[in-house]
Amino acid sequence: MRIAVVGCTHAGTAAVHEIIARHPETTVDVFERRADISFLSCGIALYLEGTVARLEDMFYDSAAELEKLGPNVHVHLQHDVVTIAAKDHQLEVQNMVSGQRFMQGYDKLIMTTGSYPVVPPLQGISLPRVLMCKNYDDAVKIKESAKDAQTIAIIGGGYIGVEIAEAYSRIGRKVIFINGVHGVLSHYVDHELAELVSDELRAHGVTTFLNEVALQFDSDKQHAFIRTDKAEHVADLAVVCVGFRAMTELLEGQVVTNPDGSIHVNDYMQTSDPDIYAGGDAVAVHFNPTGRDSYAPLATNAVRQGKLAGRNVFGNVVRYMGTQSTSAMRLYDKTLACTGMTLKRAKTEGFNAASVTLTDAYRPEFMADAYPVTMVLVYDQDNRRILGAQLLSQHDVTQSANLVSVMIQNRNTIDDLAYVDMLFNPWYDKPWNYLNLLGQMAVEQADHLNA
Repeated sequence: MRIAVVGCTHAGTAAVHEIIARHPETTVDVFERRADISFLSCGIALYLEGTVARLEDMFYDSAAELEKLGPNVHVHLQHDVVTIAAKDHQLEVQNMVSGQRFMQGYDKLIMTTGSYPVVPPLQGISLPRVLMCKNYDDAVKIKESAKDAQTIAIIGGGYIGVEIAEAYSRIGRKVIFINGVHGVLSHYVDHELAELVSDELRAHGVTTFLNEVALQFDSDKQHAFIRTDKAEHVADLAVVCVGFRAMTELLEGQVVTNPDGSIHVNDYMQTSDPDIYAGGDAVAVHFNPTGRDSYAPLATNAVRQGKLAGRNVFGNVVRYMGTQSTSAMRLYDKTLACTGMTLKRAKTEGFNAASVTLTDAYRPEFMADAYPVTMVLVYDQDNRRILGAQLLSQHDVTQSANLVSVMIQNRNTIDDLAYVDMLFNPWYDKPWNYLNLLGQMAVEQADHLNA
């Protein structure tokens, strides 16, 4: 069998490894328009603040390593797939160095082209002191441009925007943080935790403008000028990071896609064309809290989907479990971890949803560093199912988010969370784990609302 992998992102890399591990005789043609593969964009902030000294360490694989997997693996870097003729099982490919074009046939295709950074329709977005943030090249430009920049403006309040704002504030830069279209981390947290995140940024010297929408950029050799709907701000450098969209134009009209352009796949990562599989940022996830497609461009989703595509391309054997889009980030000396839906999203999706918020020490107060944990639990009032959770603390709450993720996956209720068995030891928690207490609070609220 000859398999073409278009785009060697996290998902593409995972797919190639899985194909060769199980079917080493397979011929795999990988086409990647960049000169590198497998860049961890989540490491950009670590590089900018100096935690990671070499940006090259953010590549966890290479074309040479992939080709070492077997003699039939061919990685074509700087090769752009110009068109896909799905009915004919043909790719038109251009060598971006020589300009030469050629046709390449395939038996099966795995589409892992990833995503674009969203470029807002703003005047001046391509000016030299205004940069995007997505890949290795972006990180190099930002690092280089910031060497002589004392004031840096961050536009966009998602994970990347918050992480970069934190990174530059850590190394003594003056940071202007502008976010107005949606709330800070609005895809991940409700208002209570968004306010705490904003407070953390301000406490560390970040100047926030949270109700301003960027409209236009201008620049000279040393400055970027950001005009919003309320004011004009001046910085030495502006970094725009306002989200991502699926890169799926090559298959437009040839497979079923969602209104946002993401590819719809079945439980085996198979598209509506039986010979085309897909994974990663190009694909919609199966979002378990709603039971519907959702766009969630996370590396965790990508590697799972890529591995499954590589496994199932020979025959559908392993189902995709779906996702709760569980994620976490460091915020100075705290950890923010989230899973499932926010209350706002749950209501938008049509759920009769409610939430509770609790702050409690993670272990007995007689222990040193009994850090408080602030938690939000979202649930469905009709059936008491857990829909989402958000946690913020100096204590490491990442595994608590993972536990709630599993409970959402298993369609557990707030009653299950209230009484599920968890260990007790004063070093680690209280006789009632803080998640138990959160569940009990939700039970009390739900019982009162239904009384």
